[in-house]
Amino acid sequence: MSRKISKQGLPPLDWLKVFEAAGRHGSFTAAAEEFGATQAAVSQRIRNLESWLGRQLFIRSARGVSLTVDGESYLPLVHDSLRALEQGTENLFGHSVRELRIAAQPSHLEMLLLPRLTVFSESYPDMRIVTETVPKRQDFEAADRALHIRYGRGVWDGREGVLLANEVLQPMTAPEHAKAWRSLPAIELRGERPGWSEWARVTGEGEPEMGPVSVDSMGHALRAARRGIGVVLGSRALASSLLQTGQLECAAAPELATIDGYWMTWPASLGKSKRQAEVLASLTAALQNL
Repeated sequence: MSRKISKQGLPPLDWLKVFEAAGRHGSFTAAAEEFGATQAAVSQRIRNLESWLGRQLFIRSARGVSLTVDGESYLPLVHDSLRALEQGTENLFGHSVRELRIAAQPSHLEMLLLPRLTVFSESYPDMRIVTETVPKRQDFEAADRALHIRYGRGVWDGREGVLLANEVLQPMTAPEHAKAWRSLPAIELRGERPGWSEWARVTGEGEPEMGPVSVDSMGHALRAARRGIGVVLGSRALASSLLQTGQLECAAAPELATIDGYWMTWPASLGKSKRQAEVLASLTAALQNL
């Protein structure tokens, strides 16, 4: 009686690896030599895979084996999938050059990530950082396997994360205007962050007069303030490096703490091993050094 193969999920990985090797070499014997197994063991694994799939993958003959049409269609998919798994494993666990993909909105890449990469690279000099610019929030779905720097309250389906910095807003200007910031027009920032009206209500301060500039990006608002265009209700987290280098200065005015923050997030499948946890912890620590 033939053994019934359960068809739940994916076929066993060793069956797929043997099939890929046999298809690549065009020989069960060569595949057996690659894995240090017997030809009979290779043949058995491929028969198991064919039974699982319900399709014949190889034509056997006295002259050797050749792929069927189904086998020729399946081989590139298995080959590419195994290579991707191998590369991903090497990136996270190996000892050679590794790679981290980090997706974020432009201002977050520029103001949160890039100024602090040197600190992280000192611990992982061989780690390659690949950034992916995400123009809009909904575009994060296209980079679901990457690390994300996100703004919000820390809850995203299927992802884990750690808080990098709370969002704290404070009036900021170019250094030469800091003492007389009240004489400057206010830069309007459209979006989800509290604006000048909320700042005035919470702090009890008078709301500054709105100016002619209205932007939809905190990065743009901070750049406008650096150029002396007005006073911005700026993010202390995003403006951290600008404040440290004297390109911006906080006005002598109350700050406004919010319930949102900047988060490093990753797929729930990552961070499970010691190696992954170490890399994520080191990167997070570097980005938390605001």
